[in-house]
Amino acid sequence: MIRKLKKTAVIAACCAVAGAGLTACEDDSGSSGSFHEGLLAGTKKIDVEGRSVNVSCTGDAMEGKPVIVLMPGLGDGMDKMAALQKTLSEKNWVCVYDRLGEGKSDKPNGPQTFASSGKVLTAVLARVTAGRPVVLAGHSLGGLIAARYAPDHRDKVKGLVLLDATTPNSVADIKKGIPASATGPAAQLRAQTLAVDAGNNPEMLAITDGKVRSAGNIPVEVIQHGKKYLAAVPQYGPRLERDWAAGQHKWLAISSRSKLSTATNSQHYIYVDQPAIAVQAIQRVAASVK
Repeated sequence: MIRKLKKTAVIAACCAVAGAGLTACEDDSGSSGSFHEGLLAGTKKIDVEGRSVNVSCTGDAMEGKPVIVLMPGLGDGMDKMAALQKTLSEKNWVCVYDRLGEGKSDKPNGPQTFASSGKVLTAVLARVTAGRPVVLAGHSLGGLIAARYAPDHRDKVKGLVLLDATTPNSVADIKKGIPASATGPAAQLRAQTLAVDAGNNPEMLAITDGKVRSAGNIPVEVIQHGKKYLAAVPQYGPRLERDWAAGQHKWLAISSRSKLSTATNSQHYIYVDQPAIAVQAIQRVAASVK
């Protein structure tokens, strides 16, 4: 119970963004899905400043539609979002990629920051969008990276969906939510979380707090979990849940067109527990992009 709790809670409570040189593109597992000139189709590896990044794009590439880019959470490769990509691809052009250190992409050369992670995202967008507008849909850490990236790239990012995204003040929240004087499983959770925040994670990404900046008047949907699983943390769980919920409200400041909703029957992985909620939100945002 505690082992399962620690693993889940660390992913949620600590997981907290985060152009680059782009050269050759090579096949990885073959192409699938519709092809449109200028768009990457199928699953391929692209070179970003000497590192191999695994990318997959499928679906309906009809002109006039934005490109949906899915962004998994910490510790997840793009295969985790395969079912979501498949469903969305019935009506949209959908891409997903493994960040450095995840899935089949190379490991980073060294410690990463939100800026360096953002450079990889810029390179991926340059290859997969052919200049079309982008909707970023991120879960957990992927949501934080998307939310940090969008304000500086308003020319590209025209919509956001944040699926239980890591909160903008996640580091401070864990320090306040579980004090240094804590003992037992809660103390272990605090230590593990702070270690992950410091860069002890597959992406070697240092997760830092920051203010929520505006990405303009773009459509944004913020969806938070409804099943309060963090409350299971002994003694400190209710505080962690309150701080997480407060952090989701803070994301509304990213746009004057932001909307917050709750996936009542979901824990952290909303797109797994209630996939229809994630699909419908992403489709609504994509349909709102002009």
